[in-house]
Amino acid sequence: MDYIGRTPAPPLDRFIDDIYCLTGVPRHRTLNVPPMPSAHLMINVGRPIRLLDPDPAVPPAMFTDGWFMGVWTRRFVIEYPRAVRVAGVHFKPWGLSSFIDLPMSELRDRWLPIDAVWPGSSDRLLHQVAAATSTEETLRVLEDELRSRLAPAPKRGLELVRLTAGRLEAAWGGVSIGALTESVGVSGNHLATQFTSHLGVTPKRVARIYRFARVILAVDPVHPVDWAQLAHAAGYFDQAHFSKEFKDFTGQTPTGYLALRRRFPAITGFPPDQGPMPLD
Repeated sequence: MDYIGRTPAPPLDRFIDDIYCLTGVPRHRTLNVPPMPSAHLMINVGRPIRLLDPDPAVPPAMFTDGWFMGVWTRRFVIEYPRAVRVAGVHFKPWGLSSFIDLPMSELRDRWLPIDAVWPGSSDRLLHQVAAATSTEETLRVLEDELRSRLAPAPKRGLELVRLTAGRLEAAWGGVSIGALTESVGVSGNHLATQFTSHLGVTPKRVARIYRFARVILAVDPVHPVDWAQLAHAAGYFDQAHFSKEFKDFTGQTPTGYLALRRRFPAITGFPPDQGPMPLD
């Protein structure tokens, strides 16, 4: 399966990490996806893709077209068909807020069909992506759509969120919430309210996700892994807390995760392999 992506031109790059095309036969059809600091738009012009929440009370979703996802605070499972053709967007955690009218809290740990977020646009987008004759044309379709959807002026509180979430991003969550609020001169409650509106989650939760992402992306399964050192470097000062959070976020113990990574090594430079773990 091929992944071709790029960062969009300004001003979209302030809100989006990359736009991409994912095509071909997947190496693994079922993936366990841990929480990562991003929100998503995926447009599927191939066979249906199935999404499963680990909460048994949440019914699986089968998407034949496309969907939005906000920031996830727990893992989920994605089941690909035998051949994949998807165009997508990786938004920065705060980025999607500038392209939709919904509060981001309505997309936390959820996926919604495109038409539920951008009413009446699903068929048009599917047609444009399906009709594209090259990857570059597909990426241009996405970028043009995003440019037309970008709010002309920042929503109330978004610049505060972008500034403080950017600090969490740069430090991989290694900034205390007290230091964040002091640096921008607002109360913890005010910052939490703005984060919930624009990201769907609190600053503390965002910091936890960045901290966990730092550990996952630092694991080199080719060499021995000092979990205690990795955890400490990421800001975990309690080994028991680290182990519990790791199990909550991945469904695996650190030792089990490492064994899985060694059995199924990630492909260098292939972003979909950097966090998700095969289940098949």
